[in-house]
Amino acid sequence: MGILNVTPDSFSDGMGEISLERALERAERMIEDGADMLDIGGESTRPGADPVPVQQEIDRVLPVVQALRDRNIPLSIDTFKPEVMRQALAAGADMINDIRGLQEPAAIEAVADSHCGLCIMHMQGDPRTMQVAPKYDDVVRNVRDFLAERVCILQQHGIELNRLVLDPGFGFGKTVGQNYTLLRRLDDVQVQGLPWLLGLSRKSMLGHVVGREPRDRMAASIAAALFGLEKGAHILRVHDVAETVDAVKIWRTIKDESFV
Repeated sequence: MGILNVTPDSFSDGMGEISLERALERAERMIEDGADMLDIGGESTRPGADPVPVQQEIDRVLPVVQALRDRNIPLSIDTFKPEVMRQALAAGADMINDIRGLQEPAAIEAVADSHCGLCIMHMQGDPRTMQVAPKYDDVVRNVRDFLAERVCILQQHGIELNRLVLDPGFGFGKTVGQNYTLLRRLDDVQVQGLPWLLGLSRKSMLGHVVGREPRDRMAASIAAALFGLEKGAHILRVHDVAETVDAVKIWRTIKDESFV
């Protein structure tokens, strides 16, 4: 999953002055590099980020969806706002990637009657405050219980399991140690055998170890992604598409005992 942030202030790849042309150039580059799907975001969710008005977010993401919907690549929308979900799905989006796990009022109703995929993520707090001393009784159990509860609620609203993918929410209200505990014990966070979407690319949990700025964390991001694959990840949400695709190809070849 290639990350396409149409925001001026994302932690790693904010586009500065936003333009549709620049967004589409970035999208085409990721498609050429081997992205299987794109995740379009119109609001930064980095730690400390300020909220964006609904209409401004719509104005950022809708033209991108409309321009790319005929490119024969699935389009995911990174949003927690029901109105953004509705308009994006009507414009041709295929998936909603919600950091709040469809907890906003009317969020479930916004997606229930569609056939879109849904990514349900765990987050403690909100982007403005989530990294201010996050606390858990047991981060693995707490994240698993939250995701299990959300899946149960969605099922009660008639949403089928085959529409769902889960995200433990690395960097969203977790300390560095808690992030690595979750990654290390991803098997123990499993809920009903649902697939994982992992967003590890360029995150501060990597910078804490390697001491590099976000744009210089590609090698660290790939190492974390490959470990995530070993732990059962189905979707890798990444900035560096071509390099990650190459790494996954080698990983798959090593795992393929018929390759001689």
